[in-house]
Amino acid sequence: MTPTPTSPRQTWQQRWRDRSPTSETVEDSILLRSLVQVLVSVGMASVSVAAAGVTDVSYLNLLAIPLSALGGYWSWKARHRRNITVKFLIAFGMLMALGIFLAGLVGRESDTRIQLAELLIHLQVLHSFDMPRRKDLGYSIVIGLILLGVAATVSQSLTFAPLLIVFLAVILPVLILDYQSRLQLLALPTGTNLGATLKPKRLLWLLLLTLGLGLAIFAAMPRLPGYQIRNFPLSGTIDFQGEFGGDQIFNPGYSSGSQLAPGVEGLDDGNGDSTQIQGNSPAEGPGEFDDTSYYGFNQQMNQNLRGTLEPQVVMRVRSQSPGFWRVLAFDEYTGQGWDMSLPNEIELFKRSSVSFRTRLPAAANQIVRYNTEGREREVVQTYTVVNNLPNLIPALYQADDLYFPTREVAIDADGSLRSPIPLSPGITYTVVSDVPYRDRTQLRAASRNYEDAMRQRYLQVPAAVRDRIRQQTEALLAQSPTPLSDPYEQTLYLAQSLKQNYTIQTELPFFTEEEDLVEAFLFTYEGGYPDHFSTVLTVMLRSIGIPARLVTGFGPGNFNPFTGYYVVSNTDAYALTEVFFPGYGWFGFDPIPGHELLPPSIKDSQTFSVLRQFWNWVAGWLPSPVTGWLTGVVTWLFTLFSRLVRFFSEGLVGFLAALLALTGLLFLSWLLWKGWQGWWQHRRLRRLSPVERLYQQMLAWLAVQGHPKRPTQTPLEYAHALTQTPQFTQGEQVMAIVQAYLRWRYGNLPVDPQALQQQLQALKKS
Repeated sequence: MTPTPTSPRQTWQQRWRDRSPTSETVEDSILLRSLVQVLVSVGMASVSVAAAGVTDVSYLNLLAIPLSALGGYWSWKARHRRNITVKFLIAFGMLMALGIFLAGLVGRESDTRIQLAELLIHLQVLHSFDMPRRKDLGYSIVIGLILLGVAATVSQSLTFAPLLIVFLAVILPVLILDYQSRLQLLALPTGTNLGATLKPKRLLWLLLLTLGLGLAIFAAMPRLPGYQIRNFPLSGTIDFQGEFGGDQIFNPGYSSGSQLAPGVEGLDDGNGDSTQIQGNSPAEGPGEFDDTSYYGFNQQMNQNLRGTLEPQVVMRVRSQSPGFWRVLAFDEYTGQGWDMSLPNEIELFKRSSVSFRTRLPAAANQIVRYNTEGREREVVQTYTVVNNLPNLIPALYQADDLYFPTREVAIDADGSLRSPIPLSPGITYTVVSDVPYRDRTQLRAASRNYEDAMRQRYLQVPAAVRDRIRQQTEALLAQSPTPLSDPYEQTLYLAQSLKQNYTIQTELPFFTEEEDLVEAFLFTYEGGYPDHFSTVLTVMLRSIGIPARLVTGFGPGNFNPFTGYYVVSNTDAYALTEVFFPGYGWFGFDPIPGHELLPPSIKDSQTFSVLRQFWNWVAGWLPSPVTGWLTGVVTWLFTLFSRLVRFFSEGLVGFLAALLALTGLLFLSWLLWKGWQGWWQHRRLRRLSPVERLYQQMLAWLAVQGHPKRPTQTPLEYAHALTQTPQFTQGEQVMAIVQAYLRWRYGNLPVDPQALQQQLQALKKS
């Protein structure tokens, strides 16, 4: 026995010995340590991989992987020593890491999540040099899990998915080994009882089950409207050096002469780099598309350009609802393109120095905000730029709050947002928009009393072509089987007529200087480029007195159900027509063949929109008949459910009916469950040999009678236990069946199944 300390010095020495690693559980399992090291390495790598192309991250963090492995090896070799010097050095290093982190918060304008992850990586490298105990390995597991969680919040593509799967594949055996170690089942140094728990087949099935449940939870997770926390993803502040007037647009696809003032060669993007504004697309007259930059993002939209875009991803969007990521609007038709009648009507907004929020007033677009009668819904969108874009800020119309990294932004007369700098890769910003609902009944009943300012700007048509275009418009409307009197139905019919009666012309020649685009489209070529369809619809509507304008932006892009982001490419950019309805605002219509007639818009309920989009992605891989049948079944179920909810919500009678229906449903579910169990048991017994089947039937009958067999009992122990139970009088019959089963199972002796069946029947009767 240890003598009781009698002095303060002896007491302190005894406490020090009690805290030494040799007195605690030292982990000797090489396999467990190796898997924990792999786990931590995956977590470190995932941060760099997930942040690539999204935010600034130092790839020197990858050096932490070999350093932590070296520390893990040192820790295993010195696991039975006190390592006092190493502990002091680790404490000193952790203080230095904390100082670097705090200095970075002040002097480095990068994503705070990445800075916290880097701090954890530094701490883990230091911690890896002192991991003698099992709980020290547990700390490393938690750090690896946190790093993976940070990477998941930063990731915007599927490059993170392989690392997540590897992490899951490693964490499962790690948890099993950690549990075995706590029970002291691991033999030194590698363990001896691993065969029963670390079978590859069992681990594979567990991994697949975990992935399946995770995907199901992700798909079924409700997406509730609005956010209660206003701390949105946002890049660090970018200080623009210069005077920002908001009246210039810098599109690298157009030639520099049409973009910049004389003598200006480039623009500082806020990071110290000069962005050269030069392209090969003229602002007027015939020419070729720039192969990367969409031509519609400019102060003038020249539609006498020809060519194609080379596909490239330009941004990723996380939004509560899909939509048309609106960029720019035009109100003046020039005959071969569009211009802005009020290019200098710009309003500047400067956000507070203590907040990233820029509040955009309701009347920010100079005229007025017209939506006074219709319903709206708040939609939050977060954009991450992947490739260079002009200094125009895509957003759902109409933006209400903007969280942007520059201190100033501008808004033009048509509600389009502008930045002091071109949008360079890595910029992240968030927009909160009040998006109006598209209610067809309300819009059909909207007034046609337009203000003078509205008529002056949005009914302009060149006098030389006005009459001929109006006649063609009225001729198309006359083909409707029913008279169309309201602007909404007239717009729908004209858009559909353009889709059906005109075609996309990929080999369209250049327009001559005297040729009008709309006139040539309708009467000469009977079609044109995709954006020409929207121009034609806009001018046709104006010709019959319906205010309309042309807007450019991006379609929703391809939704990735695994990341939750809309991946938007430059080829998703196009133009559509916006029509004004007094009291409700502007609504888009898309006459381009191959596009939906109405652009994506908000609906009453999008709580399970991710589940719906996930189903759309899965349906794309299934044959059409299977997709149609499954869609019909799901639609019927949702319809039935909605009707039941509507019926049960009707007062006290509905409440009582709901209780009765729920009780009946639960009882029916129980009957189905018991029936399925019986069928499965019958199916399983049919596969067994006659003797084994009779033995299992006996066990099932005894379990129902209240005498179940415990898994730890052998058949003979179970029979002996029953014979010693006072209230059980059939012990001898059970013993006879068990002994016959044992002779057949382990002695390989013949047994008469008929005789065994008779004994089982006698047991049940008695």
